[in-house]
Amino acid sequence: MSRQSIESSWKDPDDAPELDDEWFAKAEVRIGDKVIRKGRPRGSTKGAVSLRLDQAVIDHFRAGGPGWQTRINEVLRKAAGL
Repeated sequence: MSRQSIESSWKDPDDAPELDDEWFAKAEVRIGDKVIRKGRPRGSTKGAVSLRLDQAVIDHFRAGGPGWQTRINEVLRKAAGL
């Protein structure tokens, strides 16, 4: 797009929509031409289970922030020799 066409299509910034949480939730994230989708990748072989762990173990992994369940899975895989 040429600079002239950009300038001719310019609107007052006060007329622009507010970029709120709803707008960002609908936005596409792209890396090059590839659209990055939210959620678990297709073909994932993970299954949901109910598992009782010591509270100290849960607290330890949660203290590491987001991804704590994945870290528990990694430790279990290593312990199982997988």
